[in-house]
Amino acid sequence: MGRIYFIDVTNRDGVQTAKLGLSKIEKTLLNLYLNEMGVYQSEFGFPTTRHETLYLQANLELAGMGVLDPIKLGGWIRATAGDVETAFRLVPGIRHLNLSISTSEQMITGKFMGKKNRADIVKEMTEAVDAARAHGAETIGVNAEDGSRTDLGFLIEFGQAAKEHGAHRLRYCDTLGYNNPFSMYDTIRALAEKVGMAIEVHCHDDLGMAVANSVTGAMAAIDGGQDVYINTTVNGIGERAGNADLVAVILAVTKSKGFAEKYPLGLPVDLSKAWKIAKFASYAFGVPIAINHPGVGANAFAHASGIHADGVLKNPENYELYSYTELGRGEPEFVETGREIITGQYSGISGFSHIMGRMEVTFRDREEANEVLELVRYANVESHKPLVEDELLFIAKYPRIAKKLLTLRPLE
Repeated sequence: MGRIYFIDVTNRDGVQTAKLGLSKIEKTLLNLYLNEMGVYQSEFGFPTTRHETLYLQANLELAGMGVLDPIKLGGWIRATAGDVETAFRLVPGIRHLNLSISTSEQMITGKFMGKKNRADIVKEMTEAVDAARAHGAETIGVNAEDGSRTDLGFLIEFGQAAKEHGAHRLRYCDTLGYNNPFSMYDTIRALAEKVGMAIEVHCHDDLGMAVANSVTGAMAAIDGGQDVYINTTVNGIGERAGNADLVAVILAVTKSKGFAEKYPLGLPVDLSKAWKIAKFASYAFGVPIAINHPGVGANAFAHASGIHADGVLKNPENYELYSYTELGRGEPEFVETGREIITGQYSGISGFSHIMGRMEVTFRDREEANEVLELVRYANVESHKPLVEDELLFIAKYPRIAKKLLTLRPLE
């Protein structure tokens, strides 16, 4: 029986969202939270992009230390042998890759302007897979960008070629959110059966069906005899209308009628981390969580109607499909309305020591405190907002890693 795994792409697809972005420490904290949740893999960045290099190396170092474990850290690159070479030159420790190339006729004619044909697409992809294997990649996903507008026969040919060259997964990208659950099921079932390789489903929300398409894609892959890897982003942040939301998809595959019995998870997921990661992503991106967002929205467990309020007070299951405690909600949140000391780029040692002391963090001496404070100042400069408690604790615990995350080396 096939099983469901999650590959979160917030740190790759989410940060590509127009007008939004994350600092390197914010991206690292998201990786830590995803690891705590039980997410199989974080697509943690772009190993061919120079300003990502130290961040990627630092996170791989955290993985080597057992801090980011067992989550796998995967890089996204174009499916060219040249990009593979660059990725391993800049980030030698990378072991998990997704290689992406456009496959639809629209992209071949409208993006590549007729300079490539289908044979060229397959050739470039297989050469990239060969190069990745030669460099010791442990897992390789091959991405069919704009898969939902690609001829099914060519998708099968593309996937079979990837498998023959040693790829481990075929990512079907509904790049424009073009699918509906019915077309999604038919296509993914055919790919699973005829390619015979694990399938990734990568769905965008242009038509409001990203979660539904992800769920039916998972059904189809497993019905076709394969494992499935659902791509998600935290709070659905992504290009244009966004991607399939992490929490909503987890709720759908674990709570919807009769689904989990037939389509099980491959790894346990800790839903109690949902509220924390959703809140942090909202703060870091500067995008409020929608009031009606499944599980983590302000109204997800709010009741005003007399009938509903009466029913939920008698028994919460009358009007709540799952408990707020399952998502890590329920603790009161406090807002300071009096004196407030904040760490920032102009903080001094007294205020900083006061804040860290409240978190029961002590330093060996004033010199160590000043070193950590300097890193906190730089982190504040990069994020342009006060750091959350977990960021401060991370910097204090891993100052050498934090320094690496905060270091940028512009081209000379």
